[in-house]
Order: sequence, then C-alpha cells, then structure tokens
Amino acid sequence: MDSPQRPPFIADSPSEELFRRAREGDGGALDQLFARYLPRLRRWAHGRVPVWARNSVDTGDLVQETVLKAYANLPNFEPQHKGALFGYLRRALINRIHDQFRHASRHVAPQELDENSPDTGASPLESAIDDEDRRRYAAAVQKLRPSDRAAIIGRLELGYSYEQLALILEKPTAEAARLAVRRALLRLKEEVDSV
Repeated sequence: MDSPQRPPFIADSPSEELFRRAREGDGGALDQLFARYLPRLRRWAHGRVPVWARNSVDTGDLVQETVLKAYANLPNFEPQHKGALFGYLRRALINRIHDQFRHASRHVAPQELDENSPDTGASPLESAIDDEDRRRYAAAVQKLRPSDRAAIIGRLELGYSYEQLALILEKPTAEAARLAVRRALLRLKEEVDSV
C-alpha cells in the first residue's frame, strides 16, 4: 500500500528557495526564514551590546527589530552568493548595534535614586537665599563710592592680588591696597545690612 505523498517541508528547503518564495509573498517561507536566522543572529549578537548601551532594549529585541526592518527591504536585495542573506542580516544588525552605541552615548541612562546618596546640589531654599544674597550684594555694591566699588570688585570678583590692586587703585603699596579693600568691605557690610 502506497503511503500518501507529503509535500516537502519548508524547513527542508534551502535558504535561497525560501528567500525566493518570501519575495514572491509566501508568508510561510518568510516565517521559516525567521525561524532559521533569528537564533543564529541572537547567538552572534549575544554580548556585543553592553548593558550601558541597551537602554530598555535587550539583545533579542534588537535582533528581532533589525530582522523585521531588513525583511521589509527584501524586494531590493539581490543575493550574489550562498550565505548572502545571512551576511546581509548580520550587516544590518551591526549597523543597528552601532546606532544603539551612538544613541546611548548621547542619552545617558537615568540613575536610580538612592536614599543613602544625598543630593549635593543646593536645595530650593538655599537657591532662593543665594539669589536674595546676590541681589542684596549687587544693590549694595552700586551704592558704594567708585573707589570702594573698584576695590571690592577687583579683590572679590576678579581675584586681583593686593599688588595689582595697588596699581589699579593708585595706592603706594600692597599694604595700602589691603587696607582700602578692608575699609570698602566694612562699608559694603553696612550697605548690605541696610538693603
């Protein structure tokens, strides 16, 4: 008794035949190409994308996303030799991995908040106080005589030495410039207190 002839399994078909049938619109052939190449590409890609560059995408997702995009371009791909399709998919995956590296280097991953790691920045209250202090300082400096203003700005804001200030303030010595700065600071304190 003859057993019924069974159609050849698509899985037994060479990749070139599956590729040809997939390009002609055979969804089953496309599924078989997926089943054939996804595991090989996952193994190849495993460990090539470090954790810091993955963001929320794991390697398997990266491979699948790349293969889906590459298969969309099947009508434009002409294999030149055996294994060309796998080479094409691997090249697409390499390009996608490079894109992931570039993206990760431009977008630093957020870090988890840790209760034991205090914020070293200024609190909103400190920022408000700093802003208020800067405003009061600027207003007080404007009320000083020009020579006192030059002494304060030269020493505090520009960081001039007393020797340099002596030249700027036309004082005979660095010690005379130091005393001029000290007197200007006392006047500044009075002005800040009155603002």
